Amino acid sequence: MERTKAGETGAVGPGGRPVRPGAAVNRAMTTFSPADEEKRRGVRRMKLTATGLLLFVALVYVLAEWAQNSGAGAWAGYVAAAAEAGMVGALADWFAVTALFRRPLGLPIPHTAIIPTKKDQLGVSLGEFVGENFLSEDVVRQRLRVVGIGGRLGAWLAVPDHADRVTAELSTALRGALTVLRDSDVQAVVGEAITRRASVQEVAPGLGKMLEKVVADGAHRRLVDLVVSRAHDWLVLHVDDVMDAVQGGAPGWTPKFVDRKVGERVYKELLRFTAEMRDMPSHPARGALDRFLTDFAADLQSDTDTRARVERLKTEVLGRGEVQDLIASAWTAVRSMIVSAAEDERSELRLRVRASLLSLGARMAGDAKVQGKVDTWVEGAAVYVVTTYRKEITSLITDTVAGWDAEHTTRKIEAHIGRDLQFIRINGTVVGSLAGLLIYTVSRVLGA
Repeated sequence: MERTKAGETGAVGPGGRPVRPGAAVNRAMTTFSPADEEKRRGVRRMKLTATGLLLFVALVYVLAEWAQNSGAGAWAGYVAAAAEAGMVGALADWFAVTALFRRPLGLPIPHTAIIPTKKDQLGVSLGEFVGENFLSEDVVRQRLRVVGIGGRLGAWLAVPDHADRVTAELSTALRGALTVLRDSDVQAVVGEAITRRASVQEVAPGLGKMLEKVVADGAHRRLVDLVVSRAHDWLVLHVDDVMDAVQGGAPGWTPKFVDRKVGERVYKELLRFTAEMRDMPSHPARGALDRFLTDFAADLQSDTDTRARVERLKTEVLGRGEVQDLIASAWTAVRSMIVSAAEDERSELRLRVRASLLSLGARMAGDAKVQGKVDTWVEGAAVYVVTTYRKEITSLITDTVAGWDAEHTTRKIEAHIGRDLQFIRINGTVVGSLAGLLIYTVSRVLGA
């Protein structure tokens, strides 16, 4: 990955150090929490302990040399040799520990101040290590196969309390999603989708098939019964309206009593016709209506002119503003219904979701085939993510480390591991002393 030199940016990090573009400075690596400060105090105490031990063996060495030169006896040589080797071990380990974080005594010694000078390289190496050892396909599949997600998830979902919890969380998520969506946007999408689908789909053949089945099954007869019955009742209640309509359509030169007689005759014939049609299932008019509907159903499916007229009517209806408003308002009704169902713990929606989760959990827990399918799906999804976005994941590590301030990073790492590193100095002093004592003893024995 190509990186811009730090000196070419205008961003400045802690300590006045330039920050690479695109590499955000991690707050955790540029500030010290109270816990970090406590760790730093612990490091300082251990440094004093290790340094004190070095000064102690140095004092022992001086006193042992003085005693040896004063003729105190052979023991002084052994003590001096052990103390001398302890000082060498302590100084060597002090140099090694110090070289990790800074240059010993401020001298430009090669391969020192490793962490601040090699921070970016360490970040790249860490990213490559994670990519090769944690984000490889074989590792991901092996770990997921050992976990057995299908069986564990099934056993967890099979518990009613867990199913209730998942149902509640899904309901909350659904309500949140519906709240975020703007009604105007969804209404526009729904209206456009319905209109486009209805425009490209010819409706006449479908209507013809449906009407044909309705007539064949006799399902339309109840509707005919209802219409005829209501028509008869209307005629009974609105006799004056019928009479006025008939008389109003008569020529002006006819006598009024003739118009009234004609109106009465027409009214009686209409009343008789509707009554007979209502009371006689085998009425000729009913048969004529059945034949008309049958012929119309056939024309809807096969007659080109009829189908074209239906399409023109469909286009006119869809183009009306009232219809578009009705289509758009459907979303508001659906959203309100879904939100209410999601909020009600006893709603049919939540009860069905809960039952489905329990059933799914039971199948996943007891059916090896289902477990295998779930495991395969999870493995495939995880492998796809790590193989497709491995570069982005590892670059997140390298860019994050690159964005850290070197001085703060050094102090932070030292605060976390410095205390243990001071034990290396102490161990070096002790081991060096023992090694020096052993070497001096062996040399004395062989010299004797």
